[in-house]
Amino acid sequence: MASKSWLTPQVTLVLLLITWRESMYCSGVTVDPPEDIVILDPGHLGHLVITWNIPASLINMRECPKQYQLEYFDTYRDRWTTIRTARRTYSAQFDLTKDVRVRLYTLLSGPCTNGTMIKSTSYTELVQKPTNTGVVGTAVQDFVCVYHNMNYMMCNWERSPKMLADSQQNLFFWHGELEQVEECPRYVISSGVRKGCNFTGISLPDFTDIIFCVNGTSPEGPLIPTFISLQIQNYVKPEITEKVILQTGPDMQLELNWDRPVGSVPGHCLKWEVERYQEGPDGKTAPVYVITEQMSLTLPYIHDKEKNCFRVRSKLQKYCADKSFWSEWSRPACHPEKNEIKLEPEWDMVPVYVYIAVTIITILVLLLCVGAVLKVRSSKQVKKPDSLLTMLFARNSVLTVVEA
Repeated sequence: MASKSWLTPQVTLVLLLITWRESMYCSGVTVDPPEDIVILDPGHLGHLVITWNIPASLINMRECPKQYQLEYFDTYRDRWTTIRTARRTYSAQFDLTKDVRVRLYTLLSGPCTNGTMIKSTSYTELVQKPTNTGVVGTAVQDFVCVYHNMNYMMCNWERSPKMLADSQQNLFFWHGELEQVEECPRYVISSGVRKGCNFTGISLPDFTDIIFCVNGTSPEGPLIPTFISLQIQNYVKPEITEKVILQTGPDMQLELNWDRPVGSVPGHCLKWEVERYQEGPDGKTAPVYVITEQMSLTLPYIHDKEKNCFRVRSKLQKYCADKSFWSEWSRPACHPEKNEIKLEPEWDMVPVYVYIAVTIITILVLLLCVGAVLKVRSSKQVKKPDSLLTMLFARNSVLTVVEA
């Protein structure tokens, strides 16, 4: 009995394997991969349309459902992407400066395969080489876009050192809600050179791939184009935190509170970084950083002889965006707010004013005295000529009498 009970599972497994093999091979169906792969470019900056045909060997098998497994190399994420579809067309985004690589399998099921899905053992592959060429070393550098406070977006880039001075660069963009490609609405120009694009007033959809292309011309020929794909919710930079309040609480605790930035960024999407440092006679100490999801923080008050300062900045949480930029730091809030200056009592301030008044009066008296002395001296100098004339007249009179 024990031996019989042990053999039963083995027999069952063998029967299952035989059934599976029959479903795969006994039907005699050979599944071929799709045929006639074509890649179409509608002029949407690399958003290409892939089409294919059903293999000729399966055209007459109308009672058997057919699906297709499409594999394409995502040049923006640098990895293969796989999708399954019953349609014979699919759209995907590619970097047109790189190879476009596509593979297709056929999936067959239904009564033709005894209800089991069979995948073609081989695939049809198409590799399309890039057609966009340009002068070597002329592609833009450091292209970055920032979605400021979810209000407007700004994109900037740097010119290649090998680019000639009189080269002209252009930016074009496209997304699924546009019928055709559009050019930058307002270029950012520095020293006569285009170095960015301002999208203020332009509505851009979030959670949607937006494609940018920076190309241009030069006296030597066309510049190498640069293609960028992004979703704007991943490039948000919140506004600076304006209101930060620091006050002392019970038990020598420092209570720090702040308000979220004004704007369109949802408050529940923000996380905060708080910087704390001390300033004393020996200078500024190394800062300490704290990450929090609350808009308040309570910390012990240490080094009471030093000034404790705090700054706050914010960025989006991971559950609201894959990535984002930190905002600028807020203005520091310190305790004490400024260095205390010991003032003398008010009655000690009175002699100061008295001294000032006495000094002014003394100066005025001295000026009056000097003026009086100068006046006396000037009057004496005027009288001396009169006395000399009198003496001369007296001598002349005496001489006249003697001569007579």
